[in-house]
Amino acid sequence: MNKKTIRDFDPAGKRVLVRVDFNVPLDEHLQITDDIRVAAALPTLRYLLERGANLVLMSHLGRPKGRFDSRLSLAPVARRLQDLLPEYQVRMANDIIGPNVDILINSLQPDNPGQVVLLENMRFYPEEKAGDPEFAAQIATYGDAYVNDAFGTCHRAHASMYAVPQAVRAKSGPVVAGLLVEREIEFLGNAVENPARPFVAILGGAKVSDKIAVINNLLTKVDALLIGGGMANTFLAAQGKEMGKSLVEADALDTARELLEKSSGILHIPTDVVAATEFAPDADAVVVSVDDVPADRMVLDVGPETVAAYQQVLFEARTVLWNGPLGVTEFPRFAIATVAIAETLAGLEDAITIIGGGDSAAAIKEAGLSDQVSHVSTGGGASLVFLEGEPLPGIEVLDDK
Repeated sequence: MNKKTIRDFDPAGKRVLVRVDFNVPLDEHLQITDDIRVAAALPTLRYLLERGANLVLMSHLGRPKGRFDSRLSLAPVARRLQDLLPEYQVRMANDIIGPNVDILINSLQPDNPGQVVLLENMRFYPEEKAGDPEFAAQIATYGDAYVNDAFGTCHRAHASMYAVPQAVRAKSGPVVAGLLVEREIEFLGNAVENPARPFVAILGGAKVSDKIAVINNLLTKVDALLIGGGMANTFLAAQGKEMGKSLVEADALDTARELLEKSSGILHIPTDVVAATEFAPDADAVVVSVDDVPADRMVLDVGPETVAAYQQVLFEARTVLWNGPLGVTEFPRFAIATVAIAETLAGLEDAITIIGGGDSAAAIKEAGLSDQVSHVSTGGGASLVFLEGEPLPGIEVLDDK
């Protein structure tokens, strides 16, 4: 990675603005149901605090649409963060900017390091999503340095991701990556630009149209591209297969044909599928060849023959990148292929295995295998943009080495 990180400046005595991704799920009682994103930021936060910094944290939560919503306050996150950082003081600001926040931030003095202030939900202000430079300039007054540790939002040029670091740099402050962002870029970057071979990618999910750019980019880089999920139906239909009541993107059929033609055998699609009577967890289901999908059924998973063929490809791989489930994983009986692939990746001892966030990351976690793969990305959308070969604004803005 050719961007500077927190190792490239001395945070002692500084107030450091840190953009984190605390967009955690909350239940109806506003309790955090999964704190993995909070925990993922701890190495960066501890690194800075242990070296004498005070921290001002920025994050978003949910989609409040530019207005205050008490149900999307970051207050529960502040409480959880205090539990995770018991040796430091964590305080919650009641806003993002304004007199009360100014007073709280000004209390962070160099002679009393080790304090943390979490600003309120950045998306309570429409200026955040708009990337407003004046709004960003006000926030930038709160820090002497800027650290981006929110990979999941790096594809968005929001104020806290792009304009704030620009404003910090304008006053000669360092603008660097945190440890989480550094790890993401190293794993994804090495996979795409300098992979150990054979390099195999697995793409799933519902729609071909969502991943056309990713497929086009990966076809020039991988040794094999394994297709599953609803998007496989469109590829099969493009080959003239009858897909019954399955999800098929009619508008993407021509594109699917073109991709199959240009793939030169690199792109692999299912040979058998699990066809169900309806989209339901208890639907009657049968395994059939892709040539024999009944007119009154829909494909909800790939079949065992396909899983076995994909496993044979994966057994030879030295780098594997997986983004998107192979079936309808919200229904356990149609998550069988996805779980099988997850277990296969976890068992690859000599391969770099990278899970590209989103539903595939959830599948790995559900199977209890997160610690048995090389890297699980924290940013589904950002990792997709990265895999498309497009620049990420939140990375581009950081200081070059």
